[in-house]
Amino acid sequence: QVQLVESGGGLVQAGGFLRLSCVASGSIFTIYLTAWYRQTPGKQRELVATITTGGRPNLVESVKGRFTISRDNSKNTVYLQMNSLKPEDTAVYYCAANALGYEYWGQGTQVTVSS
Repeated sequence: QVQLVESGGGLVQAGGFLRLSCVASGSIFTIYLTAWYRQTPGKQRELVATITTGGRPNLVESVKGRFTISRDNSKNTVYLQMNSLKPEDTAVYYCAANALGYEYWGQGTQVTVSS
């Protein structure tokens, strides 16, 4: 079992920045991939970024150059640094972890970008 807790969301003006954190606990040694997704009402959950346990990052095209995903294994934490935020980045952001064939999810954190 893996537990994930996100934090760092909030309200920010366009052009601003936020850093989301995802702290993992439980059987963290089984995690091989951690991801950030986002979802807006009426739309499917959208993948934003992934990072392997070895630290290899991957971001979707729409956020490349603005977002960065990183991890601090000493803190069991994965970060999503979001710069140059746009109103279309407004969503609930979820952390997810793949571990032994299962996918675990956090509760989500709201990010609102005002124009």
